[in-house]
Amino acid sequence: MSNITIYCGSSANLAPEFIEAASALGRRIAAAGATLVYGAGRTGLMGAAADAALAAGGKVTGIIPGFMVERGWHHRGLTDLVVTDTMHTRKEKMAATATGIIALPGGIGTFEELTEAITWRQLGLLNANIVIFNTAGYYDAFLSMLHNAVDHGFMNTDHLRLFSVASTAAEAVEMALAPVEHREFSAKF
Repeated sequence: MSNITIYCGSSANLAPEFIEAASALGRRIAAAGATLVYGAGRTGLMGAAADAALAAGGKVTGIIPGFMVERGWHHRGLTDLVVTDTMHTRKEKMAATATGIIALPGGIGTFEELTEAITWRQLGLLNANIVIFNTAGYYDAFLSMLHNAVDHGFMNTDHLRLFSVASTAAEAVEMALAPVEHREFSAKF
């Protein structure tokens, strides 16, 4: 069975277009027969994607550190809830099970998870497709920053192929579930 790990924000104060994109992604993951794997949050894009996947008959696995469960931040209606000791273990488990990873809009935690996954892919530590779901141009500045890093010699042009960019939920799921292209990425510049 395929697992699609998603990274996204948990803020409850978001524009409807972001909530709808997350819900559409949850429905698409369920329709594809994949399990949605995420950080187990109950609010924001996290909650919207999980709720939509569950409502569509899909399976949802939440992975969350114990301190967040103690604070009541977890979704209580998931197919499976995995509680970890640390944030590092949480991220490792989320990536280890992934057929594909999709990053929706989010804050610093989402940026950190996305850049770590891209780094792991470059180093050969992750064998999964990485997709940036660029809802409403949210990631335009981030993508520009990566191109700027290439322009200034901090990244190799080759590294821009470590991920794909999607503008719809359908594209994101298709890209995430595509056969993983086995490539050697240069660590040298």
